[in-house]
Amino acid sequence: PVQILSYLGGKVKVEETELKPRIGFLYDIFSHNISVFINATREQDSGQYMCSVNVEDDTIRLDKNIGVINLTVLVPPAVPTCRLQGSAVVGANVTLICSSKKGKPSPMYQWQREPPTLQVFFPPAQDRARGTLKLTNLTLEMSGVYVCRAENQAGSKNCSIVLEV
Repeated sequence: PVQILSYLGGKVKVEETELKPRIGFLYDIFSHNISVFINATREQDSGQYMCSVNVEDDTIRLDKNIGVINLTVLVPPAVPTCRLQGSAVVGANVTLICSSKKGKPSPMYQWQREPPTLQVFFPPAQDRARGTLKLTNLTLEMSGVYVCRAENQAGSKNCSIVLEV
């Protein structure tokens, strides 16, 4: 493990890591709360953090002096791209594809047809994990604006595509 922050002999020391300008103790050391903050978190800040407390004249017991926490930084989806696979002609089948280059955890996708003919889709036509929507036996009435929402616990973003049959 790499030491990133310490308090020793009355002094706080922040080591030269990429966390240096963004990390510190949340409270005054004398409050006995040694919580740490990380500002402007990034995906690469994810990982295991260990806190080791050693007090002079105190017995060091490994199971009591160390705390470990796993940090997972969530990343909202990037604005997805919407595209059409196939030819939008009467009687044909097409697939609308939605994909986002970022997101942790991986986003789920939801397709919807916009008003005036609002329509929500379900499996098997829609695959929420892959971001696909299969439209079969196209009719003129299926023309319209289709919106895809890429969503995870950190946020959501939309894209849209116009289907002209």
